[in-house]
Amino acid sequence: QVQLVESGGGLVQPGESLRLSCAASGIITSNYAMGWYRQAPGKERELVAFITSGGSIYYADSVKGRFTISRDNAKNRVYLQMNSLKPEDTAVYSCNAQRGVRSNWGQGTQVTISS
Repeated sequence: QVQLVESGGGLVQPGESLRLSCAASGIITSNYAMGWYRQAPGKERELVAFITSGGSIYYADSVKGRFTISRDNAKNRVYLQMNSLKPEDTAVYSCNAQRGVRSNWGQGTQVTISS
């Protein structure tokens, strides 16, 4: 039974920061690429950032320089540090674990940035 549980979402004002955490069970995360996706109201789900099992990192252009993805394989966790948040960052953020053709998803956590 694979389970990914996100936490750390909430309501913040523009310019503030949040750190999302994804706790994994049922998998050994060191064997997976771990990513964060988001889906805003009325928009399709988009990839925000991912980190491969080898440590390579990708960021979407919209978050580059503001967000940082990291992983702690010993704790089976992946994090997303989000700084300088903007209203357009408002979305449900979901954690993903990918290995080969198999993707595992968390339930998502709401992030709302509003004045």
